[in-house]
Amino acid sequence: MNATIKNIKGAGLGLKRELIPQIQSRYNSPEIANINFLEIAPENWIGAGGKSAHDLAWFVERYPIVCHGLCLSLGGPKPLNTSFLEQVKLFMEMYNIPLYTEHLSYCGDTQGYLYDLLPIPFTEEAVKYVATRIRQAQDILGRRIGIENASFYAAAPISEMDEVTFLKAVLDEADCLLHLDINNIYVNSVNFNFDAHAFLRQIPKDKIVYAHIAGHLQVKPDLLVDTHGEDIIDPVWALLDEAYRLFGTFPTLLERDTNIPPLTELLPEINKIAEYQARHQRVQEAA
Repeated sequence: MNATIKNIKGAGLGLKRELIPQIQSRYNSPEIANINFLEIAPENWIGAGGKSAHDLAWFVERYPIVCHGLCLSLGGPKPLNTSFLEQVKLFMEMYNIPLYTEHLSYCGDTQGYLYDLLPIPFTEEAVKYVATRIRQAQDILGRRIGIENASFYAAAPISEMDEVTFLKAVLDEADCLLHLDINNIYVNSVNFNFDAHAFLRQIPKDKIVYAHIAGHLQVKPDLLVDTHGEDIIDPVWALLDEAYRLFGTFPTLLERDTNIPPLTELLPEINKIAEYQARHQRVQEAA
């Protein structure tokens, strides 16, 4: 398959190890017809051999694949891991993967990785700092990358702007793409008491490359945790519906990283993404 970003369309699913045999056994079945693309974390696959390499080759032949990174730490104080980026470049070229995205956050300090996604202060200085690192990553990879709006749980007291203003400033300064996370908008809106739909209306349509949608854990009425381990709730579906109305349909992937059920229990949410997309496409074609 000669993959390009244009091949990334419809509804997608994160390729977790436990789902591999379930998808393979149902390939070409109408049951999974709405799985149009798959997402992998390159950190989990680079250098893989044996059965893992064989499995990945099987999927690359049959599905468009996107890479969604976990450890680049775009906002961190440590210099970018350029050797890792070189590995990602070779990996993407080897498997003909057209797109790499990362979180607009940081996950490490000068001593090592912190194993969490931490918020970047929303300042002009941070805009320029992060954008420079994104441009460096793009230069190494030889392509534009997507950055994902991240969930966070503490606001930096030195911030000079709100989250969406910061996000748009980074997108402009770095000339990169947006990996739009619908659930993260909702989670942050509850945790920091802002209007998720007002946030969404400020998103630059032309920057969206694809989206995530997921479930989260409600710890308290005013505290949500982005676990990717629960069913998607109605207000998050409503936000996706509004996004399609505002921007047209775009590729949208179901994230499920914990409490992963059998594939048959994930298919209703994948099918619901596809149903939303089909409905909005009909409306747009009729307009």
